[in-house]
Amino acid sequence: MRITEIEFIEALSILSGISFICYGLLCLTTRHMEKEFQHYGLSRFRKLTGALELLGGAGLFVGIYFPIIRVFSALGLAVLMLMGCFVRLKVKDHLALILPAFVLMIINFYLFIHFFTLK
Repeated sequence: MRITEIEFIEALSILSGISFICYGLLCLTTRHMEKEFQHYGLSRFRKLTGALELLGGAGLFVGIYFPIIRVFSALGLAVLMLMGCFVRLKVKDHLALILPAFVLMIINFYLFIHFFTLK
């Protein structure tokens, strides 16, 4: 059985949405993430980052019914992960720590391009 492009896009969208909702909740509620943001020197942005992750993740689901929301959610999450990659490179994190943000950035840029070009 072969997966269609639409099924692939939906699977990526669901995977990304769930990931960002989970990361957003962790960012807002755990001491570990609080320490991580202190390590980056970005403590004042932790709650904003968590809220943006939650909103973006939820937007990928809400966008099923309101497609324009998907476009902006995917773009916003891609940009958020691009900034996350830059921060991790700046603090010289190991590749294994940069990889999740990089993969989520690529997935969401791909989703953005797909959703943006839909007619």
